[in-house]
Amino acid sequence: MLIIKCPYCGVEAEETELTAGGEAHLKRFGPGSTDDEFESYLFMRKNVKGVNFERWRHTYGCGKWFHAARCSVTLEVFGTYLAQTFEPPKELLSKIIKKRPEWDAF
Repeated sequence: MLIIKCPYCGVEAEETELTAGGEAHLKRFGPGSTDDEFESYLFMRKNVKGVNFERWRHTYGCGKWFHAARCSVTLEVFGTYLAQTFEPPKELLSKIIKKRPEWDAF
């Protein structure tokens, strides 16, 4: 079972209290976008084996959305940060690289 800390309320919640929301940091295309851009936004995800940045919602807690860095192989959670952040914090990236020197950050 995953234990993920909500960056808003500080609660370390089991995954049963949370709702997964898919890949984080997607570029959204608005009016005027091409069909290919919109299709890519809707359906194309990286889904890499290893470290992923994901959206989560603390459904049975404060109810807020946030981002988490998690390994899809080992289920290790490296950390969480606010949903309004456009890219992962440098401290979190450093923590991941320290544990996984071979990891390519994007």
